[in-house]
Amino acid sequence: MKLVNIHKLSFILLLIMIGFQSAKAQTWTLQQCIDTAQVHNKNLQMSRNNMAIGEQKEKEAKANLIPKVAVNADYKYFANLPYQLLPLNALNPAAPEGQFRAAQFGVPHNVNANLQLTMPLYNPQVYGAIQTTKIASELTDLQYQKTEEQIYFEISNLYYNAQILHHQLAFIDSNLINAERLLKNMQLLNEQLLVKGTDVSKVKLQVSQLTTQKETIKSKYEQVLNALKFAMGISIEQNLQIEPNIQYQNTNEYTTSSTLDIRIIKTQNRLLSSELNTLNKSRYLPSLNLVGMYGTTGFGYNGQPASFLDFYPIGFAGIQLSYPLFNGTVTLRKINQKRLELQNNELQFSLLSEQNNMQVENAKLQRKIAQQTVETTTEQIQLAQTIYEQTLLQQKQGTASLTDILLADNALREAQQTYLSAVIDYLKADLELKKITGNISTTK
Repeated sequence: MKLVNIHKLSFILLLIMIGFQSAKAQTWTLQQCIDTAQVHNKNLQMSRNNMAIGEQKEKEAKANLIPKVAVNADYKYFANLPYQLLPLNALNPAAPEGQFRAAQFGVPHNVNANLQLTMPLYNPQVYGAIQTTKIASELTDLQYQKTEEQIYFEISNLYYNAQILHHQLAFIDSNLINAERLLKNMQLLNEQLLVKGTDVSKVKLQVSQLTTQKETIKSKYEQVLNALKFAMGISIEQNLQIEPNIQYQNTNEYTTSSTLDIRIIKTQNRLLSSELNTLNKSRYLPSLNLVGMYGTTGFGYNGQPASFLDFYPIGFAGIQLSYPLFNGTVTLRKINQKRLELQNNELQFSLLSEQNNMQVENAKLQRKIAQQTVETTTEQIQLAQTIYEQTLLQQKQGTASLTDILLADNALREAQQTYLSAVIDYLKADLELKKITGNISTTK
């Protein structure tokens, strides 16, 4: 029975290890990286918080239309009661006019407690603030989309760089195998005194250079993967393997639509216009509020012949009108500022539109050149590989020198590097074209 349990435990551990290795070797596609960033990227989390803040500000502005109720209470003890001047003829008609007598009124203890109601019936600043915060909330949503676009762009670039470095490593491994095979042949020929020792040293140098280059590329590859993990918002220690196959199409055409930058500029223009409109209204239009109060007032006395504390009700309801006559030109200065900000916004819109048109044309040209280079270098790699293999065969037959082999090998490596550079240029130009034509969000 124990033996059976041991076998079961071993089988379970084996399954766990297989599952762990499978999870460890999981390959992440570009879309999986972007989806992970949607959840874990801290910049996106902060942008979502900013959207929530914008919603709360909009609700706060609307809450100013809700009646406000306040409880007020106070107690005052007068060590010296307030004085008032009474005309002498008020008590004595025979007294001459213009003569007064000081008299103290009230009791030393005063208590007040009341409920106060205030409700705006019309306030241009409140209604303007509601409209402004609504537009500001739209602007925050666009800024969140802008952050999403930037994360998409950054992760795509890093992913493409990682794919290129992965292919560079594959090319270097292939070239290193060829170089090591050549080194063995040259060492064998040197032992047979058919080639010089310097020829062997040249091949050794080539193997050493390729090994160093491989370590350099491997280090860059790890750095790019770390940057990709950081952009995704996951731990640096987490294992990440990318899809090595580069997917690209040669006939992508994008319909130009309004980019997020332009939409943000337009929304900012609406926001500035709303603020300017609110300032103009608050300058000329009155505010009307409904006010009311209900409470009690207490008067107390603690002297002779008898102490007392009496309370009397108090209450009123009314309408309060406030009209701005002159506030020291403060509102006028704010209006002038908003007008200048609107001018800058319009200039920025014009500048951004012209810049976008230029960038679209440049990206199309760059993508076209990169596409042509990819097609050309693909054929060049095949040709360089054929030449290299033929040169090796000729060297064995004694019709080609070591210099010919090294030149053929350098031509092959140069064609490989040119191909990879053209592919990355095409992918980045295509990604840039998506961005500046407003198509990144539609390709997610």
